[in-house]
Amino acid sequence: MDVKALLGRHPRWLAHLEALAPADLDLPAPGELPVELLRLAVPHEDVNAVVAARPEPGSPQWWLAERCVASLASTMGDLDGPPPFRPMPELGPYFYVYVFLAALPHTRRYHRERGIPEEVSWATFTDLGRVMAAHRRRHGGPGVHAPHWLMLHARGILYDLGRLQFNRARLDGPTGEAIRADGGPAGPGDALLGVHVPDFRGPLTPEACTESFARARRFFPRHFPEERPRVMTCGSWLLDEQLARYLPPGSRILDFQRRFRPLHRFDDADLLGFVFGASGTDPARLPRRTRLERAIADHLAAGGTWHGRVGWLPF
Repeated sequence: MDVKALLGRHPRWLAHLEALAPADLDLPAPGELPVELLRLAVPHEDVNAVVAARPEPGSPQWWLAERCVASLASTMGDLDGPPPFRPMPELGPYFYVYVFLAALPHTRRYHRERGIPEEVSWATFTDLGRVMAAHRRRHGGPGVHAPHWLMLHARGILYDLGRLQFNRARLDGPTGEAIRADGGPAGPGDALLGVHVPDFRGPLTPEACTESFARARRFFPRHFPEERPRVMTCGSWLLDEQLARYLPPGSRILDFQRRFRPLHRFDDADLLGFVFGASGTDPARLPRRTRLERAIADHLAAGGTWHGRVGWLPF
């Protein structure tokens, strides 16, 4: 297998990786892997297969993993990240599991330097198992959904703080200008926190969200005092105002919406994947087991379109 030929589809990524000195891969031995994988919430049905497919030194997977880990370690904590990881099915469904495992010693060292509590670190790292479960739910087989997402965890950018997750970032030009025009206290280039709603984490109750926001307002000034974010933003289908036509006023989703001041819309092709576990499905055949599923399916069947929306709130 010619890895560089595969990477030729992504020349910027290949050039970045080739410029790096390879990292030493600190992968757990096969006998130790199951304990580490279960600690990271890797689904039980994947554990044996991950152990069996562990790459060997000198293999194409090893060459690329050394450079992917070097990319993560060399940009640890930086808000300006490297080129994103790309799906590489030719390398097997578990390639990015090994990259994340090999990067963990670097990430844990950074967390310790920042004084991140152990319970926050491990709650954050278990997103590995979550994205593997999401991949199976969407595609019916093993894999790591959206491997670029795990780069935020591995580089010390994203943290799990209860029901919600938060990532350190800077406002881009359009969103920063929109917040400033809306009377907000920040503009392009200013620090912000991105807000995310992880799957497989129970109800999105107002109480749980309030506690997560409170934790974020304590956590980031304590561990990243130099950044001083002024706003938090969220970009999600959960903020589509059309949901108010279908959900009752006391809906948990609508309560979450009302926390944010709405900004621009964007196309959200991933909504069906989040709600139903698959995309590109005929609306007439979508399940209608819950009020939310009925709302989304009926709206699409009637010719409607769902959107993502960006919203902001003060830090």
